[in-house]
Amino acid sequence: MAVLESADAGTAPQLAEALADTDIHWDRLDKTKFHVIGAILFTAQSALLHPTAVVKTRMQVAGSGFSHTRGVSLFAQILKTDGITGIFRGFGTSAIGSIPGRVLVLSSLELSKDMSLKYLDRFDMPEATRLGIANGAAGMISNSVSCIYYVPLDVVCQRLMVQGIPGTTPCNGPFDVIRKVMRSEGIRGIYRGFLLTALTQSPASALWWGTYGAAQHIIWRNLGYKDEADKKPSLIEMVTVQSSAGMAAGAVSSVITTPLDTVKTRLQVMDNYGDGRPSVTKTSKVLLEQDGLWGFYRGFGPRFLNMSLYGTSMIVTYELIKRLSVKQW
Repeated sequence: MAVLESADAGTAPQLAEALADTDIHWDRLDKTKFHVIGAILFTAQSALLHPTAVVKTRMQVAGSGFSHTRGVSLFAQILKTDGITGIFRGFGTSAIGSIPGRVLVLSSLELSKDMSLKYLDRFDMPEATRLGIANGAAGMISNSVSCIYYVPLDVVCQRLMVQGIPGTTPCNGPFDVIRKVMRSEGIRGIYRGFLLTALTQSPASALWWGTYGAAQHIIWRNLGYKDEADKKPSLIEMVTVQSSAGMAAGAVSSVITTPLDTVKTRLQVMDNYGDGRPSVTKTSKVLLEQDGLWGFYRGFGPRFLNMSLYGTSMIVTYELIKRLSVKQW
């Protein structure tokens, strides 16, 4: 697809052409606009999906009494007992705390994808494969980097989401969570579940971005948009293709990662099982004894919905942010 031709053409034609671009790389982006617009739109998107994360987390925690409750019923129950604040527990901390993390994630994602694509140019391979590998590598690298920042934030937010459930420590806000965790366990308490997150979510991120990159290319090809084609897709076509590829990637990822997410969530929010500090092995063993193999899929419905909707809305938002952030030459 063609780049913006000149500044003389005017803002409207430039914006129209930017919106018609199906692939915008890091060197074409105004970095300040990219991060500012990204912070605003991703915060709005997170607000829409946060209630599903609260429901999923409560269903996964031992002692909550919600493990066999339907997601819709639990949502209604939280809304009835705690009101609108109940389904948005931990959102303020997550929204504000995520802003620096998004700068880190988006920058590392775009930079590593750009480098991967340039490196893969030397190999003779189908374009779908090339895009899948480049996106997958970028997803793994950015997720690995982001774990350093996001695991502590995840620990704090999830503890706020499950306040009042047996086995969890009552806390008055995010700073109280940090203070109590640090006092009882030190820095390793804040990073509880870090290794499990890094070892599982990085490949999962690679799977998500790889699936998205390959799926989007295949769909475009099937719609008649070949690499050498001059025609540009309409905005509706672009949103449809990107949301479809994002939904498919999110659905596949949720099926594969839910068991590990259940263990990670329990590990991060439970203080003990009556016989010492939780571990991955101990947490998995207790879960298996209580509910069998299906116990690892606690909260699967809300997580599947969350990741499918997240995959769709995130990628459409992400691609829009890139188009709105194209440098005006």
